[in-house]
Amino acid sequence: MKTATAWVVFLGIAGVLSAPPANVVDEVMSRLRAKYVSSDIGKSDHWGANMTTPELIAAFGYPVETHHLTTEDGYILEMHRIPHGLSGPSENRPVAFLEHCLLCSSADYIMNVPEKALAYKLADAGYDVWLSNMRGNTYSRNHVELDPEDISFWQFSWDELAYYDVPASIDYVLSMTGADDVYYAGWSMGTTVFWAMMSERPEYNQKVRAMAAMAPVAFMSNAEGPIMSLAPYSDNLDLILSLLGVGEFLPSTDLLDYFVETYCDMEAVSADVCYNFLFLLAGPDPDEIPKEFLPIILAHTPAGTSVHTVNHYGQLVMSDVFGKYDYGLIGNLNHYGQSTPPLYNLSKVTAPVGLFWGSTDWLADPTDVARLADSLPNLALNHKVDKEQFNHLDFGWGIHADEYVYRHILDFFANY
Repeated sequence: MKTATAWVVFLGIAGVLSAPPANVVDEVMSRLRAKYVSSDIGKSDHWGANMTTPELIAAFGYPVETHHLTTEDGYILEMHRIPHGLSGPSENRPVAFLEHCLLCSSADYIMNVPEKALAYKLADAGYDVWLSNMRGNTYSRNHVELDPEDISFWQFSWDELAYYDVPASIDYVLSMTGADDVYYAGWSMGTTVFWAMMSERPEYNQKVRAMAAMAPVAFMSNAEGPIMSLAPYSDNLDLILSLLGVGEFLPSTDLLDYFVETYCDMEAVSADVCYNFLFLLAGPDPDEIPKEFLPIILAHTPAGTSVHTVNHYGQLVMSDVFGKYDYGLIGNLNHYGQSTPPLYNLSKVTAPVGLFWGSTDWLADPTDVARLADSLPNLALNHKVDKEQFNHLDFGWGIHADEYVYRHILDFFANY
């Protein structure tokens, strides 16, 4: 299963940026190719582009399970589980719950070799690892009544992800494992929905032993890059798409899959354009995104979401507050009984939180992260990545994310 990326539509504007060092991850890719050169998985350089998250996990020899649950409002979500690491099962394994970023899926926590990807590292450290997929992404496109071909399926923002999807997923994990609580790791939107969930359903603080927030997003007043240029028009674009009956953002198409695999291949002359486009979105860092692995990453991400979900972030940029979705005057009166969207209350986030942030992250700007830190009542760790350049995407795909981020998350969890 592949998820197309419509990002390539914008690639032409990124070519002016400098190219990253060549052959940064030759060792990683040579190990991948050596492992699978004689297998049935395939002999191409991009074997992972045609595999699902469970297939990728199984390919590395890890146990994997697929689970389904239904939210209160009828969305059917798929979760992927790595019950234990390569050393085998053990008794009373703590549970790690991983929540993905905007336009992402469970795949983004395994986009590297096991020694470097967070999901595998947690499993090998003795955790029972659960990978979430929120409504609308590649793996969670079903509903008890609604059809994703109908715009009504897509009438949600990350408000609904926070209120329905994350709590339902946590409850399912606890019921399946018998655990009392989970260790929560979120990346980008995986942190946004956590703050919103705890504001609306504070009883879930008791179900989270500790929360690690990578590239945390709540306030976005200082965001940089294309999002700042597009944010003033996001509401209008949302309205136009809604009138046209379009509710899904970045749906998969075979044409775009072909485009990515053909023109983002490391041997293609256009590869640097694909690579540099990521810097244009997320901030500079010439060392961390594995160029050779890029076609595999882009075959799985973006994984799709609703137009409202993306627009909600544009609203954060423009509003200077952390609030619910803005439906306009009449819509707000209908939804909230007031003319403006209610604000989320970060003082209700009482679970221990560790913030992990980078200095060149354009979407989780250090100034905005500092504002978030000041708003959290139980900030247990405020960790700046010890690297001069570390951007928004490095937290999931970075070649050295295990060294700069994940080992600190493991230490943080071990304290609780």
